[in-house]
This record gives sequence, C-alpha cells and structure tokens, in this order.
Amino acid sequence: MRALVNYFLRGLVVVAPIAFTLYVCWRLFVAIDGWLGFPVPGVGFAVTIGVLVLVGFLASTFLARGLFGLLESVLARLPFVRLLYASTKDLLNAFVGEQRRFDRPVVVTVYPESEGAAIGFVTQSSLDHLGLTGQVAVYFPFSYSVAGHVLLFPAERVRPLPADSADVMAFLVSGGVTRVGATPALSRPAQKG
Repeated sequence: MRALVNYFLRGLVVVAPIAFTLYVCWRLFVAIDGWLGFPVPGVGFAVTIGVLVLVGFLASTFLARGLFGLLESVLARLPFVRLLYASTKDLLNAFVGEQRRFDRPVVVTVYPESEGAAIGFVTQSSLDHLGLTGQVAVYFPFSYSVAGHVLLFPAERVRPLPADSADVMAFLVSGGVTRVGATPALSRPAQKG
C-alpha cells in the first residue's frame, strides 16, 4: 500500500506542474480570444501577438520613439494615470525590458553579529539622491508570490552572488526548492567553525 501512495505522490509531482501551466496558458488564450471577440479560436491570440511584435518593432525605430516619448510625457502629467503607467512600465522593465533590474543577485548579511544571510537583487546601487549615502536598495521576493520587500543596507554588507539571475529568482520564488546551477559559492558545504 505504501508503494502505491509513493507512486501516486510521484505522479502528482510530475503531472500537477504540467497541468497547472497548461491550464493557465489555456485560460489566457481563451480570455484574449474572448476580449477581442473573434469567432475562430486562436485568432485573437495570434492578432495580439502580431500587434505586440509590430509595436515592439515600431518602438525601436527613430520616428516612433519620438511619438512614444510624446505619449509618455502626456501620461506622466495625469495624476492617477501617471501612477498606473509608471508602476506597470517599471515592473515590466524590471523583468523583460532593456533596463532589467533583477539582474544583479546578491547575498546580504542581514545581522552583522550572526552568520545569517539573505539572497536578493540590487535594484539601486546608490541612494545618494535620497540622502542615503553608502546605502543600496535590495529587493527580496517572497516565495510563491509576486510580492516582496525592498530593504536598504550599507554597501559593505552586500556582496554579488555568482549565479544566473533567472536561476536565483526561481530559487527564491520556489522557497529555495529549485536548484540553482552549481557555482563554487553555492555548491560548497557550510563549514563548521
């Protein structure tokens, strides 16, 4: 009986992530089709992808950059719209834009008197503009969530983590379950003093 339970759990571990991923993708696919109202399944999704690629291409041309800059300056002047637009743009740029922010994983000594540390991402390496000389902003994502904390630390307590930023993000968001590519700093067992 115990073997059957183990097989069931192993099967669940294999099937559940695949099923969940396919379900979310399917719901997104159907939702986009529904929003655009095309009678043929998949056409709305294909049109959306095509429009995004076209806008991306146009945004990289010299003429369109000026037009998008003008639109952006108008949006930046509207009180509530500015907050929504700037927040959404910064969030997307942090993950997929040309100015990605979560590309510098670090280890932070949280309490200098202990050996405890936390892994995060430097989002700003200088906070002089806020009057916080010598401080850096480090983002610590929550596990199984898109939320997190931004904490400020003295620069000397923050050291670069020699690992791929996408692997580190997966490691943190999974609660430390996802394995990060072996690097000397991470694969070495902890030494007892």
